[in-house]
Amino acid sequence: MALLGIDLGTTAVKALLINEAGETLASATVDYPLYTPKPLWSEQDPADWWRGTVEAIQEVLAKAGISGSEVRAVGLSGQMHGLTLLDRDGNVLRPAILWNDQRTAAQCDEMVQRAGGMLRLRQLVANPPTTSYTAPKILWVRENEPEIYARIAHVLLPKDYIRYKLSGEFATEVGDATGMALLDVRNRCWSDEMLRLLEIPREWLPRCAESHEPTAQVSEAAARETGLAPGTPIVGGSGDQPAAAVGLGSVREGIVNVTLGTSGVVFASVEHYPPIRDTAIEVFCHAVPNTWFFMGVMLSAGGSLRWHRDVVALGHPQLVARVSGETAPYDVLLQSAAEVPIGAEGLTFLPYLTGERTPHRDPLARGAFVGLTLRHTQSHLARAVIEGISFGLRDSIELMRALGLQVNEVRAAGGGARSTVWRQMLADIFQADITLVNSTEGGAFGVALLAGVGIGIWRDTREACDAVIRVTSRTSPSSDPTVRAQYDEAYARFRELYPALKPAFVRAAA
Repeated sequence: MALLGIDLGTTAVKALLINEAGETLASATVDYPLYTPKPLWSEQDPADWWRGTVEAIQEVLAKAGISGSEVRAVGLSGQMHGLTLLDRDGNVLRPAILWNDQRTAAQCDEMVQRAGGMLRLRQLVANPPTTSYTAPKILWVRENEPEIYARIAHVLLPKDYIRYKLSGEFATEVGDATGMALLDVRNRCWSDEMLRLLEIPREWLPRCAESHEPTAQVSEAAARETGLAPGTPIVGGSGDQPAAAVGLGSVREGIVNVTLGTSGVVFASVEHYPPIRDTAIEVFCHAVPNTWFFMGVMLSAGGSLRWHRDVVALGHPQLVARVSGETAPYDVLLQSAAEVPIGAEGLTFLPYLTGERTPHRDPLARGAFVGLTLRHTQSHLARAVIEGISFGLRDSIELMRALGLQVNEVRAAGGGARSTVWRQMLADIFQADITLVNSTEGGAFGVALLAGVGIGIWRDTREACDAVIRVTSRTSPSSDPTVRAQYDEAYARFRELYPALKPAFVRAAA
């Protein structure tokens, strides 16, 4: 018996097979291209998604040495927000417009105006529109490609296009649907009022299910292409962030997960729908029924450290002299940072190298070192960068606490989570235990668990996580009260800098 999780990322699709004990049987990853036909545009060809998915499924079955008939159910995850348009015959009308496409700022403003103001819009769909979301992309197509718009019959998210290709069915689920800015997030259904205000036909949208619910079955045609058995159930699945949270076991209030990848994501389950407030924290439906999640997104987390390594540190004699054997430059940077006092002796780094999303929602925000003196060394720079990233993540944690969230444990994932130095820093800055778990397969693992729930292997998603996910490492905050005081002082300096420098950022962008 096997469960198949498919995670359709921005650069590649991953297929993962697990057994009932949550053990990985095999995984396979297939890359595909991304296109930027104009500055700030980001598109992909859905045909590349399907080609990659077929190859990944075939490869993972071969690696595991099993037949498609041994796969009991399929779960789908993927990049969120992307606009995939089909005509009434199911043909793709144009390349998909992705989550990181920046062409729709004017349409975001239009949505607020049509809704009668930001408060009313948030009452309808929970979150302020951003250029990431799907609804502004639909408006952009209407205004700029009317000949395409006139032929639309179906609007799908990326992973749901794979569902359509696997089954012929048009369906989605509440987590990914939240990011379209067309869902009544409180009631977990399409917002007829928002659709009316935007003049988007309700019949274009797929059926919306909960994440564990079976939504379709593998068709005869897809079975011939992939090697899966016809009739294999396909559950709702979820977008990449809630799916990854399930994969980490972040399915109860009080457990927060922080992903230290190129971007940084702070994700927290909540078991009540929060009151609408003017906050940068986003509220989405979670992959657990009657549960939501708070999310804060930092655009350049690990990306800031990579920039520092490549542009500032790489080739520096101090760094080169310490890199030997299998030691990675990142490890050396982190270790050198640990040798510098908290606060980097007055040096602060703003990690806004690609603008920022949480808490500032400012595409013009910029990175900066502030407080440089002749005393500062390469190690001080490294310390300031890592502290700046951590402080940026704390911004989201503090916003969530202000909304009433108790942070009992932070589960860390991504490349940065492998560093003991960074985990200790996060524990001291967040004032919460930082834990690692035995699951490292991300969204594909999460939706494989959801597939198991959908066919009754586990009663619900929490039982599935309890059965297969366990904490393997725990880092607690320092017992020394001066450590907390020093970090709080450094964080206060960090918080002062964005408002002070914002006018300069605007002038620099101009």
